[in-house]
Amino acid sequence: MAVRSLKGAFSQHIHALVDELITLRMLVEATLDFPEEDIDFLEAADARGKLAGLQGRLKTVLAQAQQGAVLREGMNVVLVGAPNVGKSSLLNALAGDDIAIVTDIAGTTRDTVREQITIDGIPVHITDTAGLRDTDDTVEKIGIERSGKALAEADLALILTDPAEGLNQKTRDILAALPPHLKKIEIRNKIDLTGTAPALSDGLTLESGADTLIALSAKTGAGLDLLKQALLRQIGWQGESEGLFLARRRHTLALETAQTELDNAALCGNNQIELMAEHLRLAQAACSGITGEFTADDLLGVIFSRFCIGK
Repeated sequence: MAVRSLKGAFSQHIHALVDELITLRMLVEATLDFPEEDIDFLEAADARGKLAGLQGRLKTVLAQAQQGAVLREGMNVVLVGAPNVGKSSLLNALAGDDIAIVTDIAGTTRDTVREQITIDGIPVHITDTAGLRDTDDTVEKIGIERSGKALAEADLALILTDPAEGLNQKTRDILAALPPHLKKIEIRNKIDLTGTAPALSDGLTLESGADTLIALSAKTGAGLDLLKQALLRQIGWQGESEGLFLARRRHTLALETAQTELDNAALCGNNQIELMAEHLRLAQAACSGITGEFTADDLLGVIFSRFCIGK
């Protein structure tokens, strides 16, 4: 698998995209700022064709960067659920070691426990959160606060339920405290007690907010492979391929913002040129987090250098 460095091909691609974006902004801004020149920059230069091409190239670079970010930084997964549903057992099963203490006593995990595993070469950072519940125990309260921090930084939550109780009120209270856009997989644990076969179901409308349901046993390991497959799918991992960029998450976030702004610009009609210009400006502002700042004065200089404005 060829993985290109941020300082190499990725940087070159981003600078090339920004150069195209500057050219497009120049055309739009020149039309707005110098109407007396009576030059229809947009149609003459096929501005909308350039925008469509820019959208396509950004989409390709973003996809490669997202896969590279997954390979470089992995994903953050949190185990959540009512006390004593098997979160610590699942962490131990995934880690292949006794990382967390397992007992039948609710509240055994009084602090977050973090472990990294590797699935098909992808690092997965798993945090076993202290059971989120009301408690008077000072130490457990601190652990629960740390659990909240872990949730805020997570990419995905594994929501464990006990098949004997299902989605009880304790679990519903926990779900209400989760970040609204956090991806979720619901885990029905302890199938060794119910005689249920391991299973993975997708496309469901679950009360937990997850669209994937996995039945497994953390105790016996039955169904763990299904969970690992689901984790890779949730982060969009497409397997080893040529041309991945070892980008960071902040870079992919910047490119995602730029993509949204370009899409918005493409929706603007011919009588919304000022709005198009603003979306293009925001797209470049997003890219500036990667390439460095490009000011309005810089753009004005480009316009004067490339066109005989006012001559």
